[in-house]
Amino acid sequence: MQEATQSICTTPSAMFCAQGQGVVRGYAIGRAVVMGAAALEVPHYRVAAEEVEQECVRLCAAMDKARDEVNALASGLPADAPKEMASLLGVHVLLLDDPQLRLQTMALIRERFYNAEWALTTQGQLLQEQFSAMEDEYLRERGADIRQVIERVLLLLSGAKPLTLHALTQADDEPLIVVARDIAPADMMGLREAKFAAFLTDLGGPTSHTAIVARSMAVPAVVGLGNFRSLVRDGDMLIADGFTGAVMVNPSELVLEEYRQKQAEFALARASLASLRDAPSVTLDGIAVHLEANIEMPEEAEQALAAGAQGIGLFRSEFLFMGRSTLPDEEEQYQAYKAVLEAMQGKPVTIRTLDIGADKVLDGEQTVATNPALGLRAVRYCLANPDLFQTQLRALLRASVHGTLRILVPMISSIKEVIAVRQAINEAKQSLFAQGITVADTIQLGAMVEVPAIAIAIEPFAETLDFLSIGTNDLIQYIMAVDRGDSEVADLYDPQHPAVLRVIAQTINAGERFNTPVSVCGEMAGDPMLTRLLLGLGLTRFSMHAAQLLDVKREIVTAHSNALRTKVAGALNRAERLDLAILH
Repeated sequence: MQEATQSICTTPSAMFCAQGQGVVRGYAIGRAVVMGAAALEVPHYRVAAEEVEQECVRLCAAMDKARDEVNALASGLPADAPKEMASLLGVHVLLLDDPQLRLQTMALIRERFYNAEWALTTQGQLLQEQFSAMEDEYLRERGADIRQVIERVLLLLSGAKPLTLHALTQADDEPLIVVARDIAPADMMGLREAKFAAFLTDLGGPTSHTAIVARSMAVPAVVGLGNFRSLVRDGDMLIADGFTGAVMVNPSELVLEEYRQKQAEFALARASLASLRDAPSVTLDGIAVHLEANIEMPEEAEQALAAGAQGIGLFRSEFLFMGRSTLPDEEEQYQAYKAVLEAMQGKPVTIRTLDIGADKVLDGEQTVATNPALGLRAVRYCLANPDLFQTQLRALLRASVHGTLRILVPMISSIKEVIAVRQAINEAKQSLFAQGITVADTIQLGAMVEVPAIAIAIEPFAETLDFLSIGTNDLIQYIMAVDRGDSEVADLYDPQHPAVLRVIAQTINAGERFNTPVSVCGEMAGDPMLTRLLLGLGLTRFSMHAAQLLDVKREIVTAHSNALRTKVAGALNRAERLDLAILH
């Protein structure tokens, strides 16, 4: 994963400050605990031919021990552990058994006579590069799993003891802020029992492990700080601003007092939000707004319910397929989909069909497209692999009797693809009927609006489909011709650009004309700063991470929808970048 560029500035009120990306909102004040790098200085040498098999044995023994360690961590998780933790540790177990890591590493030992450490880091780098090339931001972050697994095995190969956080045992009562290059799931568990105030990492993004677990713990986090870890010492006083991504090192007493006040105000605001959980999501002028949750794994459905979600607006099914050497069969997929539908107790569950790109073939055969973002991905991939698609559709249809299922198809760009998907669904239905397996009478079919082609010619899709879901992450990327993972053009990735807003408005308006529900499930939906803007565009269905629901609901219940529509319409007519301040 490419490191974020760090911004260091000298300020009158602090020794220095750094700028990263705030991924969990909140304010933290505490002493730095700097985690040493887990990656070792890897020895590079060639082994003799007669020592090759023994080197393979040494590698496998270390990988087996690492797997046993992670399994032990997973089986010993406390009852209050984040629900994501078991699945994150499970990914590490799967990677330690994955032939691409184990067998290909042994192949490097046997064919090139690399020592185990050299072979392991070489193969790991290849796998990390493949993940980093992926279009989906969450999948790009899974390259961190590869790195973390390799670091654990390298420690065992070296005979070193696992990393310990000696500073966490300090006697005083001051809060602690963990500073690291990256934090593996197992290390996160080691931090749970310590007293900490925030997580700060050089690497990572909104979907990194640090961000995921920190959200579930309601702990502020700032990621993408570049080389910040090398600039901080144990015991430095830090302020972390999870809103702006700013981190201040050894600030003045005046700045400390300012942020203590912000902490207190934020704590009061969070406490008041709890009362909104069961309150109706209705604007001041009586417009009902439907709030749903995005999930990656079945276990997260319970969190969505606990946060007051009215359904699952996006279940990214590809995470059932990733980090493993074999594809999930029909029964495994059926059980996963069934679990979510049952957990939601009749509330609608939108499951997106496999959204995988041409940069990684699921059966392990490696092919890299010239431009994966524009290649054989998502629905194109599924239609080109009908057996794989039929397996998923059969599992979805079988699960449909356990709740209210909606099937969402990504990267649709033509009516021809909609027809092909319907034919595939009918084929799966007929095969189930032939086996005497029942299917729900009503299963809605929808499409992601993320390719400009569907957004520009939206009317036939709004007329043909049961619902539409705007995937703003990719839609903005394609409209602006900006790679959202490229830091050099990140400033051009603009959700408030008039072209972006017009396309969103056009889609919502088409939905209204054809009585077709339209939701937004991209990052825009979960950003409370943009809630009033989306309401002004006419949006009444939002889907986001469960942790963002109450922040968005607060904006909704204090907004006047029709007044916002008037203000936003005026800005769209003038084709100007809308100033969010006018919406408050």
